[in-house]
Amino acid sequence: MKVTLKDGTVKEYAQSMSVYDIAKDISEGLARAACAGEVNGEVVDLRTVVEEDCELSILTFDDEKGKAALRHTTSHVLAQAVKRLYPDAKCAIGPSIDTGFYYDFDMPSLSREDLDNIEKEMKKIIKENPAIERFELPRAEAIAFMQEKEEPYKVELIEDLPEDAVISFYKQGDFTDLCAGPHLMSMKNIKAFKLISSSGAYWRGSEKNKMLTRIYGTAFTKKADLEDYLKYLEEIKLRDHNKLGREMELFTTVDVVGQGLPLLMPKGVIIIQQLQRWIEDLEDNEWGYIRTKTPLMAKSDLYKISGHWDHYKEGMFVLGDEEKDKEVFALRPMTCPFQYYVYKATQHSYRELPLRYGETSTLFRNEDSGEMHGLTRVRQFTISEGHLIVRPDQINDEFKNCVQLAVHCLTTLGLQDDVTYRLSKWDPNNTEKYIGDAAYWEDTQGRMRDLLNELGLNFVEADGEAAFYGPKLDIQAKNVYGKEDTMITIQLDLALAEQFDMYFIDENGEKKRPFIIHRTSMGCYERTLAWLIEKYAGLFPTWLCPEQVRVLPISEKYQAYADSVLKELKANGIRASVDGRAEKIGYKIREARLNKVPYMLVVGAKEEEEKLVSVRSRYKGDEGQKVLGDFIDDICKEIRTKEIRKIEVEN
Repeated sequence: MKVTLKDGTVKEYAQSMSVYDIAKDISEGLARAACAGEVNGEVVDLRTVVEEDCELSILTFDDEKGKAALRHTTSHVLAQAVKRLYPDAKCAIGPSIDTGFYYDFDMPSLSREDLDNIEKEMKKIIKENPAIERFELPRAEAIAFMQEKEEPYKVELIEDLPEDAVISFYKQGDFTDLCAGPHLMSMKNIKAFKLISSSGAYWRGSEKNKMLTRIYGTAFTKKADLEDYLKYLEEIKLRDHNKLGREMELFTTVDVVGQGLPLLMPKGVIIIQQLQRWIEDLEDNEWGYIRTKTPLMAKSDLYKISGHWDHYKEGMFVLGDEEKDKEVFALRPMTCPFQYYVYKATQHSYRELPLRYGETSTLFRNEDSGEMHGLTRVRQFTISEGHLIVRPDQINDEFKNCVQLAVHCLTTLGLQDDVTYRLSKWDPNNTEKYIGDAAYWEDTQGRMRDLLNELGLNFVEADGEAAFYGPKLDIQAKNVYGKEDTMITIQLDLALAEQFDMYFIDENGEKKRPFIIHRTSMGCYERTLAWLIEKYAGLFPTWLCPEQVRVLPISEKYQAYADSVLKELKANGIRASVDGRAEKIGYKIREARLNKVPYMLVVGAKEEEEKLVSVRSRYKGDEGQKVLGDFIDDICKEIRTKEIRKIEVEN
């Protein structure tokens, strides 16, 4: 047989060979470093026997798929250690993830001390280096095998597999687990690992199921790489918006108010206000939007017309009982049907289209409690929502404009390099989730794909992520811990105009259906604030800072001059304050830096006499003395242009 390697080299063998043996034939060093193989594009275990011509890549830890194999093997070591220390624990799932791995167990919650003890047991197991063996069982035997081991979650997983599925297991010493693999040939390659944390996680992600204990960890082939990663984790903790946002007094949460219902504090409100005013002015003055204001709730009748009642009811806050109450209401999870009735209130000619409706919309979604996190996953939030009612011949240009507006917003905020693009499609294997037939979906998805290609966007495609009425462009970003969220979405909808009987009068005086584009320009304000906190570690661009300037008199003698400087700053719309405390100037400067104020104006005798200010900034440190009017001109320009200044000194 002929085996074509990644570099194009062709190896010929007279008999079948395992992937591991082929790696060994290539190089002893490669075999030692090998974590998995890839045969004709499919990731396989190193134990896999190659029997015919193929293309083969040997995957090491330097390859993402090889890294996943090592970390998944480490998750099994974790499970084995847990079962040794906690024999009554039940194993659920333990996949590799971008940052390492996790394993879910049905067991009591764990302390840091518990995790340290589990780590010690893992090290013992790795030192024992039990043989790792793969085997398969028929479905009935596999179920019986896991029933005998009293592993109900594994039994459930097997029962959910297709009848013809290959059911494989991996055995290592006294531990055997249901697993598709791949795994390392030996535990010797696990040179460095760490259990990072533990938390609660619902079985299969549903709050209807039992809360399990999830243990997160990571693994590397070198101790130095692990140490670097742990340092990185300490650094990103300083950026975690859920921690930093509270420390900066931007928001808080209170149990008696409820999960997913953050309270924005005055400083946080200032940032949200700046974003909202910018977006509304931008949309209305430069992109041709007209503003609506619609109710926060509606009768169930509205959502039945839109399809949300049938396809999204579990995600809504319903007020009332259909069996008992004459009218049942629900808090709105979206604005689209409300704006449709604004459109329907008057008759429209083809000459009036496109109509671009914009609204700063407060929405409500009944998220699972296990999903709540700071400002990124909440139950009440506000978005820069819009719906474009367009003629069929306008949809391509209008869709492109929506993408360009979103990119403009990202670029202004300095976030354009932190996003990825996803074409979110329907799931053809679960059609009851959607309205419309296969032809509708293929046509709409194909149209969006063509538009994204015309725009030159580098995007991925994902089945099952569409809205129930149409495909979406989802603009994705990751938080400091690597969790991905949708920040901005743009959707094509060729269906709901029919359901709402929306039309326009064409040039021949006939009624025609418009198309609809659902979009956000910047997305959810709360989630964007979280993103900005983590992006800038709280050191926001000046135009967004709750406090932009702090005036620091050297002593009480210069308080009057400091107050006059403050008055001038405020007269020019600059958010400023005076620190008139009887403290040393060095202390005041340190305090202002800790409060993440971008500019400090130190004033003393010379400054008062010559109407100057001594400027210190987070960007360059000591910027020297300036005429107050010149400083005001400079900062006003920075604010007006939304400049993102480079920080040149260490903060």
